[in-house]
Amino acid sequence: MTKKDKTLPPGTNKERMNIVVTGHVDHGKSTLVGRLLADTASLPQGKLEGIKNLCEKNGRVFEYSMLLDALEDEQKQGITIDSARIFFKSKLREYVIIDAPGHIEFLRNMLSGASRAVAAVLVIDAVEGVAENSKRHGLLLSLLGISQVLVAINKLDALNYDEKIFRKIKNEYEEYLNSLHVKPVAFIPISARDGKNITRLSSEMPWYQGKTILEVLDSFHNLPSNEDSFFAMPLQDIYRFSDDNDDRRIYVGTIASGEVKTGDFVKFLPSNKEAHIKNIEVWNAPIKTKAKADEAVGFTLEEDIYVKSGEVMIKADENTALHVSSKIRANLIWLGSHPLVFHKNYLFKLGSAKVNAKLEKIERVLGNEQDNKERNDLKKNECGSVILSLSHPVALSSFYDNATLGRFVLVDNFDAVGGGIVLENITELNEGKSDFEEELFALLKKHFPHRFTDQNQILYQI
Repeated sequence: MTKKDKTLPPGTNKERMNIVVTGHVDHGKSTLVGRLLADTASLPQGKLEGIKNLCEKNGRVFEYSMLLDALEDEQKQGITIDSARIFFKSKLREYVIIDAPGHIEFLRNMLSGASRAVAAVLVIDAVEGVAENSKRHGLLLSLLGISQVLVAINKLDALNYDEKIFRKIKNEYEEYLNSLHVKPVAFIPISARDGKNITRLSSEMPWYQGKTILEVLDSFHNLPSNEDSFFAMPLQDIYRFSDDNDDRRIYVGTIASGEVKTGDFVKFLPSNKEAHIKNIEVWNAPIKTKAKADEAVGFTLEEDIYVKSGEVMIKADENTALHVSSKIRANLIWLGSHPLVFHKNYLFKLGSAKVNAKLEKIERVLGNEQDNKERNDLKKNECGSVILSLSHPVALSSFYDNATLGRFVLVDNFDAVGGGIVLENITELNEGKSDFEEELFALLKKHFPHRFTDQNQILYQI
């Protein structure tokens, strides 16, 4: 869909966009989303009136957040516990709005919800101002690489729509987000409860002449399709069959990006083994000659090669943004009960690869730049820019080049304790090797010229 397609004829399929709505607890996220649902007529018929009548019958004051509070625990505690998914439509597109938790104890849920979004609305209470969790949620958006950010400064009705207060909060939070390399698309003064500047501009704030919340949402763009990127498939497993003299070796996985077809010359990283695709294997379905991003597929190869699960299959003649690395710089959020510490092995999971990883350096604790002390650990709910050393080489990408192969999880004792994105590969695997490794490479290549083609492959095998 192009930018000029502001309206679509009835019955036309609209594109869909995932947007996360976040902010500190009680700053008005659910009220804002509820108001969007009501003001765009996206609610089931009779839903709004039914809740209003129920409130009147029970002597309760109606609030738009009640439209979202579907879980019994949420109704009892008055806070959003999980990441609810809400659907509504504008004239331009369909939205899946992820209403993420604001309470610090539910950061794991917020991170899970926000990971599916391409844009974000971050809500700040004008009365309370920028809270610590407002900063933490800004960090998470930075961590996830969400660049389309709208900041809604809410509850200005309680402050007589004071422009000076809006400007003060805007300047403070904008400076903070800039330190994280997050540049908001817009700051909008709103009253979610009264519907001011949500779908139409408010006469109570004549000093604001920018776009409404809905107009800014409609100005956001979906990310380019993974189909348009280079081909990459993390290898999940290799299947073998023995019945009826079936000696096929089937290489299976889910395609992360790009597309591939029978006959293509492919390579596996980090082993650098190469082969041609013989068939795309299907079960009880028509024969396929092509496969593309997000499809779970299996391949048989013309050449019989040995590779391991965890490798990444790419086209041998295609330029990719992948690197084979054993040391990376990453942004990481730590969610474990025990701190992230040096000299401890954690399980590093990226794509289908699983290797041990150790914390080598904490370069900075995000959001705590004024503390210049050298840190020895990352505590629960802290975010940091770190260097991780991997026990074995892994094919990976910067998150900004390929989200699937640039996002990872750290596991400790079967518990997911951290998640992050790869910022960059620090050293290629074949750089800085010892004299012994160089001599070993030369010796093996001399005696086994067809088996080992480069040093990365040898080191991976041993």
